[in-house]
Amino acid sequence: MEEDARASPERSVGDAKDTVPHVGAPGAAEPIESSSIPNGDSGSAATTHLYKKRWLIVFLFSAYSLSNGYQWIQYGSISNIMMKFYGVDSFSIDWLAMVFMLTYIPFIFPVAWLLQKKGLRVTALLANVLNLAGTWIKVASAKSNLFGVTMLGQFMSALSLVFILGMPSRMASVWFGTSEVSTACSIGVLGNQMGIAIGFLLPPILVPNVDDLDELAYHIRIMFYISAGAATVLFILVIILFQEKPELPPSQAQAQARNIPPEEYSYTASIWNLLRNKPFMLLVVSYGLNIGSFYSISTLLNRMIIAHYPGEEVNAGRIGLTIVVAGMAGSLVCGIWLDRTKTYKQTCLAVYFFSLVGMLVFTFTLNLGYLWVVFVTAGVLGFFMTGYLPLGFEFAVELTFPESEGTSSGMLNCSAQIFGIIFTISQGKIIDRWGTLAGNIFLCIFLLIGTALTALIKSDLRRQKANLQKTEEQTVSPTGSVSSVVQDYGATAGKVLWERKF
Repeated sequence: MEEDARASPERSVGDAKDTVPHVGAPGAAEPIESSSIPNGDSGSAATTHLYKKRWLIVFLFSAYSLSNGYQWIQYGSISNIMMKFYGVDSFSIDWLAMVFMLTYIPFIFPVAWLLQKKGLRVTALLANVLNLAGTWIKVASAKSNLFGVTMLGQFMSALSLVFILGMPSRMASVWFGTSEVSTACSIGVLGNQMGIAIGFLLPPILVPNVDDLDELAYHIRIMFYISAGAATVLFILVIILFQEKPELPPSQAQAQARNIPPEEYSYTASIWNLLRNKPFMLLVVSYGLNIGSFYSISTLLNRMIIAHYPGEEVNAGRIGLTIVVAGMAGSLVCGIWLDRTKTYKQTCLAVYFFSLVGMLVFTFTLNLGYLWVVFVTAGVLGFFMTGYLPLGFEFAVELTFPESEGTSSGMLNCSAQIFGIIFTISQGKIIDRWGTLAGNIFLCIFLLIGTALTALIKSDLRRQKANLQKTEEQTVSPTGSVSSVVQDYGATAGKVLWERKF
């Protein structure tokens, strides 16, 4: 049963002063549980509240995102074994990962429109239906002559990913207060990263490199059954527990957003506004270069490790696990840092630069012959490169407010998938011809370009400006009525949101 969140309209002005948060300001106090703010159009009181269920929602999303992330990399972490089982070349196995990237590109804009029109619950249900279908199709593909069936299963899982990747920033905005949205977004991103980590760790343990194809089929089938069982349980939990939105909005921005009639929102106009937003478009390219590099490294990691350390399939998976677990820590640290400091561009630039440094160190130490060195350098690389994921999402929301979070994050992810395909194919060909050193230097060049592009982004924190407007008005009019000050803020925020359709 949710807590009673309705504040009394007869509260004194003195009480109201204690409950008006200075949202968006660096060093602001923790968000209050509930407060009254006026409707920007009518002036009538609207109540905001933070529900405990918001944590259940974000962790449930993280869980099914984990399931999907695991499926993306489960073939790549044992690519040499799957090549032998299905009798295909390495490029075919690479496509089992790249199908996720390719599928995302044509479907992201219809799915982003669906997220905006139908909301979080419908999107979550569709994601889980497709994820469930993909896992059970793959159970049926555990025969050496059914490579096409396993590719179909991957395609269904790839469609599910389209419904997943754009949700973290939208879910954080809908459910969480202004001083915790970046942390919540980081937790949402964390689930997919954890799935990738398990995808590196578990398949090499479940599927040993044996020569008997019948025994190999048995182990592969067990691996598929485990992922299908987990996806089934998560699908049931989402049906029962996943809620569209809280009864009361968590923040002033969300309270104002709810006042905009759906028919006044133009999806086409929103995309056009984003395309004309130069700082955001610079972020789209730089984000794609960084995350595309991560996708390429993840897909080809098994080949790179085996080339220098033959027979170390299990350790190759553990190195991939190290990259992603370190990235999960980086995501949480960066999310908490952003909530406390609001230094979006500075943090993005610093993390991007250290991603480049980490890639350079990984590149030139991979062939030293010491696995422990590879573990350390991979961890440093992962902390910064995958830690950049939530930074890009949240910086995009700031640069594009009040446009839909699903649309902006969708464009970021689309860029990442495009560069991911280009980098994976190109780096794979370079590795085959000139070795892993040349392939990794190829990625270093593009990370350097991405760092330069990030430095050129003009930091226009629109969401923070909207939230700080109220604080500034309170400072200017310390003797004024709190209710009138908040009314002024409501009108300002309402005006900003009203301009969305233009």
